[in-house]
Amino acid sequence: QVQLVESGGGLVQAGGSLRLSCAASGRTSRSYAMGWFRQAPGKEREFVVAISRNGDVTRYGDSAKGRFTVSRDNAKNTVFLQMNNLKPEDTAVYHCAADLAVGVLVEVYEHAYWGQGTQVTVSS
Repeated sequence: QVQLVESGGGLVQAGGSLRLSCAASGRTSRSYAMGWFRQAPGKEREFVVAISRNGDVTRYGDSAKGRFTVSRDNAKNTVFLQMNNLKPEDTAVYHCAADLAVGVLVEVYEHAYWGQGTQVTVSS
């Protein structure tokens, strides 16, 4: 079992940046593939980015390519999402997710563990 807690969300103007963090507790996070998803009001949860257990493989959703960067620090059991050049359409609750599977996971159903999420609001 692992518990995930996101932080770093907030209100930012378009073009600004935010850095989200996902802290894992319980079983060591290095055993888990990790991902970030987001959900805007009235919309389905959307894949943002995924990172493998040791961080050597990443995969980005179309909305994140060229603007977002994922990284992880397994010594600190933390995954980061650096978001630059934010747009109003990036407004959503951002959730961290984890699973024991190998590789990078891009589907909601592939993740067994979820955090409560952190709100990101981008004003125009």
